[in-house]
Amino acid sequence: MAEKKEEMISLDEAKRAVEITCQRLALLHIAFARAIVNELGEEEGKKLILKAIKDYGKMIGEKVKADVKDMGLENIPQNYGAGKSRDLPAFGMHTGREKVTINGETRTRAFGCVMGKVWNAMGEGELGRLYCYVDPAKYMAFNPKFKLMHTQCLPGSSGDCCEMVIRPTTEQERRDFNNEDADWSYIDGDK
Repeated sequence: MAEKKEEMISLDEAKRAVEITCQRLALLHIAFARAIVNELGEEEGKKLILKAIKDYGKMIGEKVKADVKDMGLENIPQNYGAGKSRDLPAFGMHTGREKVTINGETRTRAFGCVMGKVWNAMGEGELGRLYCYVDPAKYMAFNPKFKLMHTQCLPGSSGDCCEMVIRPTTEQERRDFNNEDADWSYIDGDK
């Protein structure tokens, strides 16, 4: 039997492949978002997009929760992304990350978001930004007592990074998140 030869690529090639995938995902989001807004109008269209993004986030959060449970870990923020529960690529989605402490809370800054740059270059930062609501949705599906919220978001802004922080949710936020008819977008904090 012939020995299987492993194919290797460089880290730069892998980063570029992830970047291309993120660019395509950004374009797909905008195509769907434009179609929905054009068909339903801005208010109803954005409401439907947020509903879909929440469902998408729930799928991610439930998968991460199951992976964490399979590892015998508790579904607390410190275990989100542990081991096989990683929900984002380790490289290629942005140009860099850093942790900072502001007023006693740890925040993560992600620089050069590939998707945000695509949306901003298209003049679609506001519509693209709706995709970013996946972050609080996935965290709340993982553990409803916590949310990952943006204190700054690259799409639609002139900044160079997205800044996120994990905070406890309120009872009202949990109720609104679980109510299909409630506006839950206020849960993310960059407004």
